[in-house]
Amino acid sequence: MTAEGGGRIVVIGVGNEYRRDDGAAVAVLAELSTAGLAADRLTLCDGESSRLMELWDGADLAVVVDALRVDPGEPGRIHRVSVDADRLPADAPADGTAAAGTHGLGLGYGVALAAALGRLPRELLIVAVEGADFSIGEGLSPAVAAAVPRLVAEVRGAVDAHRGHGVRS
Repeated sequence: MTAEGGGRIVVIGVGNEYRRDDGAAVAVLAELSTAGLAADRLTLCDGESSRLMELWDGADLAVVVDALRVDPGEPGRIHRVSVDADRLPADAPADGTAAAGTHGLGLGYGVALAAALGRLPRELLIVAVEGADFSIGEGLSPAVAAAVPRLVAEVRGAVDAHRGHGVRS
């Protein structure tokens, strides 16, 4: 689908539906795919840095949806982190610990690597939910399942705001 106005938008879910709460992004993408989101691409990724860079290449806005393992955490709590390629924080951790999820070196490492290589999208939004259970198996914990509609709303709001269809508060 090609969306009008606001430049190219991609939504990337990072996760694995067979690792319980790590499947949060899968659930979000499923909801968004049936909701007529004004994005150019919706896709699932394993979180590997070079694959992320490939998927968001040339995007004006990339929204990445992920699940976080936080100890101690608050399962279901949503985090929203904006990364602007023109205004990267000078104190961003070089070890990639920022926004680290459950995937290998972490999303934070991928962002740091992409920044170093000049391969970040113009705007990057990370929307992540704290998970409770990352064991092998299917199905989200109750707290993460309850957070899916809020994650969907966050992604939709960001895409609509970028397209000029709504106002973010």
